[in-house]
Amino acid sequence: MNISIRAVVIDDYDNIYKLWCSSEQSKRALNPVDDTREGIERYLKRNPNTCFLSYTEDNKTVGVILTGHDGRRGIVHHLCIHPEYRRMGIAGMLVSKAEEALQKEGITKVFGLVFKDNDNANAFWEGKGYTLRTNLNYRNKSLDKNVPQGE
Repeated sequence: MNISIRAVVIDDYDNIYKLWCSSEQSKRALNPVDDTREGIERYLKRNPNTCFLSYTEDNKTVGVILTGHDGRRGIVHHLCIHPEYRRMGIAGMLVSKAEEALQKEGITKVFGLVFKDNDNANAFWEGKGYTLRTNLNYRNKSLDKNVPQGE
């Protein structure tokens, strides 16, 4: 199968959202403010060179990675591969592309957030050299009442 990768643009939003909804793990990571068209458009304006989409020859969106940075550290906010296209190397291609883009922007360290109970994703990231930090606590505060605080 021929899979291509290109930068994400806001016109991809509907296909990306549909992709996110194809996986229970991805759906539970969404929130009703930041993952709207407006929220993703804001994210892409800040990170125009570090977000990528994978698609088939017939232009079906099968993977996406949203990666950004604060000028110092990179973060993978969303990585999703359509369930029917997993285990084909697409996630690895997207991660490599995003890491290269971050390096071009001078970023030397990147992290990602993965649900503790997502064994497949945790194994994937471990295989990509992402180690589990046990000396940090991830703290979260919602500044908008419509955004869930999380567990």
